[in-house]
Amino acid sequence: MSFFSPKLGVDLGTANTLVFVPGKGVVLEEPSVVAVSEYDNKILAVGNEAKDMIGRTPDDIIAYRPMKDGVIADYRVAEAMLSYYFKKALGRWSFFKPEVMVSVPAGVTSTERRAVIEAAIKAGAKNAYIVKEPILAAIGAGIPIHEAKGHMIVDIGGGTTDVAVISLGGIVTSTSVKCAGNRIDAAICDYVKKTFNLAIGDKTAERIKNTVGSAVPIDEEIEMEIKGRDYLTGLPRATTIKTNEIVKALTKELREMIKAIKDVLQDTPPELASDIIDQGIIMTGGSSQLRNLPELVYRRTGVKAKLAEDPFYCVVKGTGVTLNHLDLYKKSVITKR
Repeated sequence: MSFFSPKLGVDLGTANTLVFVPGKGVVLEEPSVVAVSEYDNKILAVGNEAKDMIGRTPDDIIAYRPMKDGVIADYRVAEAMLSYYFKKALGRWSFFKPEVMVSVPAGVTSTERRAVIEAAIKAGAKNAYIVKEPILAAIGAGIPIHEAKGHMIVDIGGGTTDVAVISLGGIVTSTSVKCAGNRIDAAICDYVKKTFNLAIGDKTAERIKNTVGSAVPIDEEIEMEIKGRDYLTGLPRATTIKTNEIVKALTKELREMIKAIKDVLQDTPPELASDIIDQGIIMTGGSSQLRNLPELVYRRTGVKAKLAEDPFYCVVKGTGVTLNHLDLYKKSVITKR
């Protein structure tokens, strides 16, 4: 059975890593976190187990996020994480080397791209193909990327916001800004610190974003209780926070994302621009699910925006479709090493 080579699609994200196996769907969805013990440099936990340790570890355990802004920041840790995920996804087939397709942000340099390929090969892949995220997101969102029509995709993940106009299976114009979910969480931490003198962790910030966050002010505000450490007394304390406060806290980050969308619209050839007005802007990625974000995009650009179906899974589903039709997509979208 030597010809047998399993295929894996990997959405290697700053915040989460998802793995797709053709015929099975998304088999794995875990945070991109690795816990390493400091004194003997051993890897203790990967994924969910490691994320539970963030902000709660003793000094000699460090929770690493090997991906920063969508690219590999810590090579050794990224390789260990990929190796763990490959084995976990393949299960009993893990002694076969898989062919792997990995997503990268639209703005990666060739060095960053090579780092991803090498990490995948070192982690046990037989071959690694690299595809740009906006293309995969578009395929996963069910957009017919091969037709001569302009489609605009905005993929907002944990580390990067990728904006691209796609036509005839390729990216016509694109930009990638390092402002996405993580920056939103950081902005919430900052705001809570300045306004309430309260220290909260990243996980709490993420929960606030998902529970009460919004991109535009709303009339019926939602509120939630937040707990943290008081900066002045050093003691634990709770307080409540409301939606419109979060809207205020995120002004700068949202402005940066909107600017990226406007920049790409301004670079778009007129024929494709008219297509985009008809089709609207498609939003994918986990952080595009911030309440009322499509509404904000519409207010600032005048172009209708809508969330794709299952925005969080678009990129990884795109890897699945591409793996199933490799020969069709090979020449248009894939860069091999």
